[in-house]
Amino acid sequence: MSLEGKRIVVPGERLPEGVIVKDPSYVYEYDGKVVAAVVGILEEKEKPVFVPLQTIYVPKPGDIVIGLVSSVAIMNWYVDINSPYVAVLNAQDFLGRPFNPQQDELVKYLQVGDYVKAKVVSFDRARNPLLTVREEGLGKITEGKILEIQPAKVARVIGRKGSMLDMLKTETGCDIFVAVNGRIHVKCANKDMEPIVAAAVKMIEEKAHTSGLTEKVRKYINELKLVRGVK
Repeated sequence: MSLEGKRIVVPGERLPEGVIVKDPSYVYEYDGKVVAAVVGILEEKEKPVFVPLQTIYVPKPGDIVIGLVSSVAIMNWYVDINSPYVAVLNAQDFLGRPFNPQQDELVKYLQVGDYVKAKVVSFDRARNPLLTVREEGLGKITEGKILEIQPAKVARVIGRKGSMLDMLKTETGCDIFVAVNGRIHVKCANKDMEPIVAAAVKMIEEKAHTSGLTEKVRKYINELKLVRGVK
């Protein structure tokens, strides 16, 4: 299938010689050829480029993520960061002071099902990723809506030089934060706008491989606002 200089590639398909692979985790070598391991897009430029459409999030120190508290231990929380690796948030880091399990109960501060915005401090695949919330703008998320997309589609939601994200914010008036692990925090003064943002993000995820998408999504948002009577 061709999409104006782009072609969908299926798992097991051989890629052309000299292909540029942005993430080698999603290809493998067979019989001297580079083969796609996941569905992706082959950008047929002077030098072909393979971009995977299905990925997993692998944490890196410095990443800002949105995590979901999955369990509460004695001295820490375990946090789902939309990755095969479960992260750890220590009580002392969250509270900003020494923690005494005989006096404090962690469920008073974060419970299973709560979301946190956090930074990955360390990760080496031998131990769980370690999180911190000891920076401005990080901590428990107490309002708004959390959306989830394929990590591979994060760049498309942001757009080139932030164009798609800027458009979403302008057309909806919402505060939108896109985390690298495929979770998005949406906070709107008009709560009726939140499902419209969710629908727009879903459209971006499903049509990430198409061209002219920013204007298509802009039109879709305005149609939804008109139909639903949202200003």
